Amino acid sequence: MAGRGDNPILVFLGPTLRLAEAEKILDAIYLQPAAQGDVLLAAHAFRPRAMILIDGQFEDRPAVRHKEILWAMAQGIVVIGAASMGALRAAELDAFGMIGLGLVYRWYRRFGRGPLSNPAPDDAVAVHSGPPELGFPPLTDALVDLERTFSAWWRLGVVSRSERERLTTFARNLNFRERSLSAVLHAAGWAQERSKELREQMVGQKRHDAILALQQVPSLLEQHRGTQQDGDWIATNTFLRDLESGGIDSNLVNTYKLKP
Repeated sequence: MAGRGDNPILVFLGPTLRLAEAEKILDAIYLQPAAQGDVLLAAHAFRPRAMILIDGQFEDRPAVRHKEILWAMAQGIVVIGAASMGALRAAELDAFGMIGLGLVYRWYRRFGRGPLSNPAPDDAVAVHSGPPELGFPPLTDALVDLERTFSAWWRLGVVSRSERERLTTFARNLNFRERSLSAVLHAAGWAQERSKELREQMVGQKRHDAILALQQVPSLLEQHRGTQQDGDWIATNTFLRDLESGGIDSNLVNTYKLKP
């Protein structure tokens, strides 16, 4: 099995795509959404040839650091980002070799923080989710999915331009922990029956991008076969202190070998 042998593929996945669906697309080792230090720890645990960052944590634990992604690439690990936290980090680090895929990534990359607002906040891809024991089920809707949905409705003639703009404003003003299609439509005074009908027409852009990334990984790795990222990587004191404050041995930074 290509994903689970020597130097496997790792995927940090949470609410964006159900695990059972992801496993049908790509043979890999699936891990929980990445937080600070998880890239470093996963590299030591699995010696992967590639990491795919889709979902990340950002509330109970600090978010995955740019510096540890750069560290992973310096070790020769191909790092790919898409859909959610992965799209955000890829837009910030593609100049250094991180690979970004999907529409959400392109939005963030083209506009710096995306066209969702000026600038688009990090929480444009954030959702509130259930516990890991249940597979991180999404309990809210991401702003990026809502805005894509409202634009699709407008193109289909379901809503007028002014209605689209009004719905978008309501969505942006909601905290991501409360942001959902039903909450937005309720705030706009839409009938519950219409809300249920339109729910079936919602655009899941984050999910689409995650699927795209998993589908394209084999060909991307083939393209990167034999290539090596520049190993000139310097650990900053701040980065090392962040690791230690999170209970992670900072010596792991200097003791990694891809093929020990």
